[in-house]
Parts: sequence; C-alpha cells; structure tokens
Amino acid sequence: MAAKPTVAVYKFSSCDGCQLSLLNLEEELLTLVEQVEIAYFLEATRRTQPGPYDIALVEGSITTPEEAHRIRQIREDARTVIALGTCACAGGIQALRNFADADAWARLVYPHPEYLEYLAESTPIAEHITVDYEIWGCPVNRDQVVQVLAALLLGKRPTLPNYSVCLECKRRGNVCVMVAEGKLCLGPITRAGCGAICPSMGRGCYGCFGPWPEANFEGFLETAQRTAAPAEVIRALRHISNNAPQFADAADRLIQAD
Repeated sequence: MAAKPTVAVYKFSSCDGCQLSLLNLEEELLTLVEQVEIAYFLEATRRTQPGPYDIALVEGSITTPEEAHRIRQIREDARTVIALGTCACAGGIQALRNFADADAWARLVYPHPEYLEYLAESTPIAEHITVDYEIWGCPVNRDQVVQVLAALLLGKRPTLPNYSVCLECKRRGNVCVMVAEGKLCLGPITRAGCGAICPSMGRGCYGCFGPWPEANFEGFLETAQRTAAPAEVIRALRHISNNAPQFADAADRLIQAD
C-alpha cells in the first residue's frame, strides 16, 4: 500500500486565524486525514514526524531573523510550499509597521526593546523563498484550502476564483454599498473568496483577499475619491493587504498627488 502524502502546517507571525480555519473544516478535515498524513501541525497535535514533507502550509509573515532562517529550512524540507492567508501572501496587519520606523515603535510599545530581535520590515514568505501556491484571505476560505489540496492530491494544478468581490455581491443580490450608500469599498479591486461578507452586512470591503490581478486601479481610484477623501482611501489601501504591490502602489499614487 502506497504511503499517504505528508502535510506540514507551520505558523509564523500571525494571529493563528488561518490555522483555525483548517481546524474548522470539521467533517472535511476527517475526510482529509484519510487521504494525507498530517505530519506536523502543532496547533492540532503534539505528535510530529520528521521531514521531508510533500506539502507545507505556511501561515504568517516573516518578522524576525529566526523566522527568516526557519522559512528557508521549510523550503528545503517541502516539495510544495503554499502560502496560507494574507499575512503569508502580503505581510498582513503586522506589515503596517513597514510605514514607520520599527525601532521607534518598539521603544513606544515595550519597556525593554533591547531584548527584542526583529527585522526592519514584516514581509511575505515569497520575499524569502519560492512559493508554489498562494491562498489569500484573512482568514483563508476553508473551502479554497480543500480545493487546493484536493487538486494537488489528484496531480492537477489548483485553480481559484479569478474575479472580484463585486461578482460575489451580484450573486448574493447585494445592493452596491459604494453606489447606493456612498461607502468606500475595495470590492472592485479585491479578489473573490470571502463570499462578500462585509458588503452583505452593509460595510465596504476591506480587501482581505488581496488585489484582483485584473482590477482597473485607475478607474477605482477615480471613483473612490468621489466617495471618500484621499486620506480615507489611503487608509483603506494600507489596511490588511497593505503590502500587496498593487495596493501599495495605488496608495503611493494618492499620496504623491495630494
């Protein structure tokens, strides 16, 4: 009988939300463990197996020298590396510190910053190693994780939605909060995956699933500034997916134009 593929799940700087999304698979998780061997997943079990592993799911961004070293070791031990969640794909909330002096922030927050070891910036794992696949989200869509793993087990290339949150809104019959209510919403430039949770609750999209690659950023910025002040648009772009190049570039253009 052939050995089952081995899966390892790792945590770096993050809130653990994406790992919790895996645990929330519940019945699907029981089916998954019949197909793969969960060899390393400290959030779920203390029992671990040594690598190498077939698939490594990595949550979190790289914020310390130790993490920069450890992610390179993981790349050596794993045949396929998947960035799990927006922190791993773009730096996440902790990448907000990239807009300021990390040393100055450390002095404000900690009584003894001299004990800390950290990098000047918080960065996605793709800035340190080669990443095979990215699953965006804050947290990730658990169904997308299953789809990606199932495709890999079948020897296929995973495919994820290649459209914006706006299409998800249309499918749910939502009235556009940006057009009808004048609320700033990043849905037109954000990739689908959340099911349009925030617009369905009457709020604008926060961009948790990162930039939609085919988005018309110029058109969005023109429309957004008719809805909100430039400073508000900049804050929205510099939120959860702030380190994603498309969001960062759009925010920089507004700052330069101001």
